[in-house]
Amino acid sequence: MKRTRIFLLAAAALALTGCHGKQKSSDFAIPETFDAAKHYEITFWAKNDTNKTQTAIYEKAIADFEALYPNITVNMRLYTDYGKIYNDVITNISTNTTPNVCITYPDHIATYLTGGSSVVSLDDLLTDEKYGLGGSEVMFDAPGRDEIIPQFLEECSFEGSFYAVPFMRSTEACYINKTYVEKLGYTLPETLTWDFIWEVSEAATKKNADGTFAVNGQKVMIPFIYKSTDNMMIQMLKQKGAGYSDETGQILIFNDTTRELLKEIAAHAKSGAFSTFKISSYPANFLNAGQCIFAIDSTAGATWMGTDAPLIDISADSLVDFETAVMPIPQFDAEHPQMISQGPSVCVFQKSDPQEVLASWLFAQYLLTDEVQIAYSQTEGYVPVTSKAQNSAQYREYLSKAGEDNRLHYDVKIKAAQLLLANTDHTFVTPVFNGSASLRNAAGQMIEDVTKSVRRKKEINDAYIEKLYQDTAALYHLDQGAAGAEAGASVQKDLGPLPRTAVILLSALGAAWIWIAAYIIFKRISH
Repeated sequence: MKRTRIFLLAAAALALTGCHGKQKSSDFAIPETFDAAKHYEITFWAKNDTNKTQTAIYEKAIADFEALYPNITVNMRLYTDYGKIYNDVITNISTNTTPNVCITYPDHIATYLTGGSSVVSLDDLLTDEKYGLGGSEVMFDAPGRDEIIPQFLEECSFEGSFYAVPFMRSTEACYINKTYVEKLGYTLPETLTWDFIWEVSEAATKKNADGTFAVNGQKVMIPFIYKSTDNMMIQMLKQKGAGYSDETGQILIFNDTTRELLKEIAAHAKSGAFSTFKISSYPANFLNAGQCIFAIDSTAGATWMGTDAPLIDISADSLVDFETAVMPIPQFDAEHPQMISQGPSVCVFQKSDPQEVLASWLFAQYLLTDEVQIAYSQTEGYVPVTSKAQNSAQYREYLSKAGEDNRLHYDVKIKAAQLLLANTDHTFVTPVFNGSASLRNAAGQMIEDVTKSVRRKKEINDAYIEKLYQDTAALYHLDQGAAGAEAGASVQKDLGPLPRTAVILLSALGAAWIWIAAYIIFKRISH
């Protein structure tokens, strides 16, 4: 009887191991030493908006890193969209062909983690005495963990671990045609409010007898254009203290506050005072042509904004001369401003060779050095993620030269960076969980839908919004809870149940292994 019980326990234990024996992402043991005698070839996936300066910075960082570590070769693959990186990573997880190092977002990493051991937990690597941030065996001047801006590092922590390090950070800014605001009889307040934005935008819809707009004398004027409507809704809800989601992945967005916000947005869309990037195109193009007064976009898009912007997508004869003001996004409560913190982070993927993972981590860490951080931040309205870089003489000198030229020291770009530097304590991030990327998309989609609907003469009432809630929840699988939310965004498909013959074969194989293991245990006990 005793042997029978042992046999059954052994069989049950083995069966459980077969179900739950998947390696966790945190199961990475840091090698005692880095093997410099062996060659490692690692892949690095990064995002680039056809900005040749940013590409050159990546290329120089790779060359400088390879000079320090001749046994590591870094192969870079550039993408024009973070969504494409996300989709390719999801696809490659199933074939174990993920990159070694990837620039991505925490929302995306949460989904990568559903692939089991795909992403390395950095908890131990961040503080390792030899190879952690600023470790004794690191062959470059890396920042220490305490030199990464705490708010930015915390954004990379979820599910109880750090799964990335921040690379660059930005927020959103409101780029304003100050000339037209004053022409309409208004003065910019110290803190921009939603009431002010809506009032001025409505005033700008007034037309002349010939059908042109009074403020610009043109046939086109969209006073207020928002680039990222998901950020718009998220920030509005945060400022109102209303629900969006919680840390457990509970979906809270379908509430009465969201309903009222959508109705207000719809009213201004109906009057022509408001539109979105997806409906009308880039806010910068309208702003620079004198066809928009308030253009909200990332601080990372500052080099496209303004009459003298170094990156302009419209013809020179379409440009209008105006004074550009750069302000934080509008607030509901001017005394307690809230704005989103965003920007790319860097994660490292698990591989079978711990030495290869360590080589990948060393390169990821190199992206945090002052030289890379300062050079990349100067390309846009990003800010470095380390106090080491932010407080350096080189970076401080760069900020002090705002307006000296319209290239490196373009004043709008530097003002956008200073906006985030001055408001870091007022920034927030949304909870990260498997499903948070879908929820973010849903937040913006509701604004897009009501804006389109009023143009099609639909009435935005409670019945409309109730149906919108139901349709949005279904579209993004938010009615299935956090665990199922990403199913709609993933490229993987549910192929249905296995054929009966396959089930029988797999069951037979599993049973055979259990009986073999049980027999071995039985024989050992007998002896």
